[in-house]
Amino acid sequence: MKNILKTFILSIVFLFASCKEEAEKPKVIYDNASKGKEQVKVDTTDIKVADLPINMEGTNYLIFPIGNLNSSSKGLRSSSYSSQEGFMVSNYGEYQITGYLQNLKFQEIGKDTLTTLTDKPVLIQTATFLKSVSDKMKQQFLVYTLADMDTNKDNKMDADDIKSLYISEISGNKFTKLSPDFQELIDWNLIVVSNKLYFRTIEDANKNGEFDKKDVLHYYFVNLSSKELKVQEYKPI
Repeated sequence: MKNILKTFILSIVFLFASCKEEAEKPKVIYDNASKGKEQVKVDTTDIKVADLPINMEGTNYLIFPIGNLNSSSKGLRSSSYSSQEGFMVSNYGEYQITGYLQNLKFQEIGKDTLTTLTDKPVLIQTATFLKSVSDKMKQQFLVYTLADMDTNKDNKMDADDIKSLYISEISGNKFTKLSPDFQELIDWNLIVVSNKLYFRTIEDANKNGEFDKKDVLHYYFVNLSSKELKVQEYKPI
């Protein structure tokens, strides 16, 4: 009984230590930080999959989400509709595509050509259609949250890297980064009445690799009515 209790206590201690070590893993490693945009090593065992196209209401484009199958799904063969979820890489709802996507492709309705969002390595977590702006203006935009750098230098692009904010036209053209490099996106909000996109980021001011209350918050907006989507910083505090 004592041996069982001892083993249990040691297991709890080990689990706690492991969780603590994982929690303390820095999100940014600044050694050779300028090399943060180096291409991530490609996993040759990954299986690329494109979901069926999505048409967001009010747009003239089909969007094809592209990602990798989960490791648990590799080797499956779809013999019936019951296994279809194993081959999905995205979800869609409320004018937003979510997932862990390597890219998106776009096709104008009535045409055969497919265009690619980007030729750079990224991990797209959300792609949101600004429908309320589209209803008010002629411009149609998609806003993205994604990782575009291996900021923690673990040779992979994932949710443990810094999240950035991007925007593009509904066609995928003019794919542009809005948030500064090495600043973590906190949130963003669309103010329809002024056609402005507001967002907040946090800068790792003390360069300890983590984002916390000791760091600096930044506030930005983009005027979507402007021909050039210029990011402007403002100071509400």
